[in-house]
Amino acid sequence: MSVLRRAVPAVVLALGTVLGGGGGAVAVAPEADVAHHGYVTLWQGRVGVALLSENHGPSSLPGSTVRLEFSAPPAAGQELPAGCLWGGDRVVLCGTGALRAAGAAHRLDLELRTAGEPEELTVMVDTAWNGGATDRNPGNHRHEVLVIATGDPYVF
Repeated sequence: MSVLRRAVPAVVLALGTVLGGGGGAVAVAPEADVAHHGYVTLWQGRVGVALLSENHGPSSLPGSTVRLEFSAPPAAGQELPAGCLWGGDRVVLCGTGALRAAGAAHRLDLELRTAGEPEELTVMVDTAWNGGATDRNPGNHRHEVLVIATGDPYVF
C-alpha cells in the first residue's frame, strides 16, 4: 500500500509534465461550439454557397477555418473571396475571423463555376481548424449536402 501511495503522485506529476509542458501544470483546451449553417444552390454550371459560421460558446475563439469540399470539381483558375484559398482542386478553405462566444456570426458567400454542368453534386462542410478548442457538438459543423441542378437552395 505504501508503494502505491508513493507511485500515484509520481504518475500524476509525470502526466502533468508531459501534457502541460512542465512544472506539473496541465494545459486545458478551451471549449467552444462552432456551427456552420446555410444553403447550397446549383444551376447552369454554377454552385453557390451561403454560409453562416458562429460559436455557441462557452469560450471565444480568435478564429476558425471552414472547409468546403465539392464532389464535382470547380472550373480551374477562379478567384476566391478574401480570406479563402484553394486546399486542392475540389477543396476551398476560408477563415472566419474571431468568433465570440454567443456573439456575432461570420457570413461567407461563395459562387463558383463548375467544370462542365453536373446534374448534381455533394458539398461537404466541416471545421478544418478551431484554434485547438474542444467541440463536443460536431453535428452542427459537419454537413454533407446533396444538391440537384434546379437552382433551389438546399439548406443545412
